[in-house]
Amino acid sequence: MHHCRIKNGKTGRCRVRKNADGKNTPVNYGLVTSVALDPIEKKPLVSFHPGSKILSVGSFGCNLNCPFCQNASIAAASVENAVTEFYSPVKLAELAEKTKKHGNIGVAYTYNEPMIGYEYIRDTAAEIKRRGMVNVVVTNGSVTPAALNAVLPYVDAYNIDLKAFTASFYEKVGGDIKTVLKFIEIAAKNAHVELTTLIIPDENDSPAEIQELSAWVASVNRGIPLHITRFFPCGKMSDKTPTDIRVMRRLAGIARQNLDTVILGNI
Repeated sequence: MHHCRIKNGKTGRCRVRKNADGKNTPVNYGLVTSVALDPIEKKPLVSFHPGSKILSVGSFGCNLNCPFCQNASIAAASVENAVTEFYSPVKLAELAEKTKKHGNIGVAYTYNEPMIGYEYIRDTAAEIKRRGMVNVVVTNGSVTPAALNAVLPYVDAYNIDLKAFTASFYEKVGGDIKTVLKFIEIAAKNAHVELTTLIIPDENDSPAEIQELSAWVASVNRGIPLHITRFFPCGKMSDKTPTDIRVMRRLAGIARQNLDTVILGNI
């Protein structure tokens, strides 16, 4: 997304994309920091194979710098300090297949920002599809259409963070709202999509903003589920208070005027 001009041998802002003799290379390819068999609802997805489980896999690095990140230990990590284990696409697909007996339906690429290493998603997701399982991507959506198009044929569902609906908020976290909106539009035409908005006091919690956000989502498809989740103090925002539940309910009510499915999370 940042179109970094990276010197030879160096990595970009995401700590993953490296200039290797003129070639843009993901240094985290196959390097896994976290593996867990999760309920699909934890991704969160409520309208995609509800009641099932999915093998969740994360690496390290992120292309945003959110002060409220709950996975900062891996999102802010680099190849020099991340604790990883190598999983080739075939090895991960074999693990996914072995966990079918525990209710697993496929693989979710999550925890850090998976799309900064989209090549691994592309290769692994193709292997997963060959084995008759599904692929889920949990992403901030802050990547180019070219990266999205590389994985589009293999991904069955996305949960995309729509962090706010103002350019100023995205500037604070090092992103660009137009890039995210384009990602959502393309993904929604090709796969199941659900969105998540974390409501942070005094940051993105105005009724007017949620009205505008939900109206835009409805213009794409009013059937897209929107997860409105509650902020709890963490990271560089440890001095803030948790989001007032009454505010959460009020904002959900506004969003429901435009959307068929609005879910309150973490209350």
